[in-house]
Amino acid sequence: MKPVEGDLLAPKGFTAGTISCGINSPGGSRKDLMVINAGTSVSAAAVFTTNKVQAAPVLLSKQHVQTGMAQAIVVNSGNANACNGEAGMRDAREMSRLVADGLGIPFEQILIASTGVIGRPMPMDVIRGGIQKAIARLDPGTDQDSAEAIMTTDTVPKFSAVRCDISGKTATIGGIAKGSGMICPNMATMIAVLTTDVAIAPGALKAALNAAVGKSFNCITIDGDMSTNDTVFMLANGASGHPMITMPSGTDYKSFVKALEFICTDLAKKIARDGEGATKLVEIQVNGARSDEDARTIGMSVANSALVKTAIYGHDPNWGRIICAVGYADADSDPDTIDLFLCGHQLTKDGQGLPLDEPMMRKALEVNEISVVIDLKMDEGKARIWTCDMSHEYVTINAEYTT
Repeated sequence: MKPVEGDLLAPKGFTAGTISCGINSPGGSRKDLMVINAGTSVSAAAVFTTNKVQAAPVLLSKQHVQTGMAQAIVVNSGNANACNGEAGMRDAREMSRLVADGLGIPFEQILIASTGVIGRPMPMDVIRGGIQKAIARLDPGTDQDSAEAIMTTDTVPKFSAVRCDISGKTATIGGIAKGSGMICPNMATMIAVLTTDVAIAPGALKAALNAAVGKSFNCITIDGDMSTNDTVFMLANGASGHPMITMPSGTDYKSFVKALEFICTDLAKKIARDGEGATKLVEIQVNGARSDEDARTIGMSVANSALVKTAIYGHDPNWGRIICAVGYADADSDPDTIDLFLCGHQLTKDGQGLPLDEPMMRKALEVNEISVVIDLKMDEGKARIWTCDMSHEYVTINAEYTT
C-alpha cells in the first residue's frame, strides 16, 4: 500500500465535472456543484447519517443504493435541502433526473448529496443550468475542483489517494471529503465520495465501507452536533483487471479494506484538523477498557468536552477536565487505575496526580498536534478518536453562519 497524489479521479475510468452555480452566493466564483461519472453501472455502497431528521438527498439516495449499483453522483454545497418537505424531495428527484437525462442512464443509477444551510428552498433555477454545464465538463484529469465544490465552512479542500496490490494488479482508491463544523458521529456534517478501480461485488463493498467508516469518519468529533446530511458514497468499477472480490473475506478483501481504512482515516483526520476555528489536531487514544465500544465511548466523551477543548486551545494542562470526562462517560472505568499522558508526559498514575511542571506543560501544548493517552488498565478494549481544540473563532463562525 502506498499513498499517492490525487483525489477521486486517481482510479482508472472515472470522470468529474464541477461548476459555480451561485447556490449560496449569486454571481460568486466558488465551485458549488460536482458530478462524477463511472461511465457504466458499477458496484456502489453508502453510509448515511443516523440523525432522525434526514435531508431529502439522503432519503432518495438510500432508495437508489439498495440495488448495490450506480453510475453517477451529484453533490452540491451551499444548501442542505433539509427540512423542505415534499418540495425538497421533488428538488432532489429533479436533480437526479437531470443528471440521468444528461448521461442517458436510468434515474435510479444516480446518487445525490447536498450540504449547506438547513431549511432554505433549493435554488433550482441556477442548479438546472449548473448540472448541464457540469456534465459538459466531465473530464478524467485530476485536480482539486471536486473537493472544492463540496466545501462549506472548510478552509482547505480535502482529498487523498492510495495504491494497493490486489492479486498482483495495481489498484487505486481515491476520495474527497468535506466537513468543518457540526461534526460528531455517526457521522457528522460531512460528505465523502470515494472511488476505486478494484473489482468487488456490491455486498463485499458495503461490508468494507462499513468497516472503514467505523474506524475513521465515525471516530471524529468537532462540536458534538450531528448533521441531517451525513453521507459517504463509494463506487467501484473493477478497471484494475484483477479477479472479482465476491465475499468479505480472503487476502484480496483484507488488502482492499486496509487501503480503504487508510484513505478514510486520512480524510477523517483532515476534517478534524480543519475544524471550525481550530488551531490544533487532537488524537485521543484510550487503552485498557472493558471493550472497544467502552473505549470509544470514553474517547468521545473527552473529545466532546468543551472544557477539555478550550483548555487545549489555551495551552492549559488542566488534566482534571480529562479525568472528569472519563468519569461521566456512559462506560465502565475505575478512577483508581487511570494513567493519563498528555503530549507524551505522564500526568496521573493509578488515578493520582503526579508532580506537574506547569510552565513545561504549557510549552508542550503549543504544538499543532496534541496527543492524549488514557490507560484504564481494566481489560484490552481500545479506541482512537480525533478532534480539535475550540477557539474564539469557532463562536464567531457559527454566530455568523447564515449572514
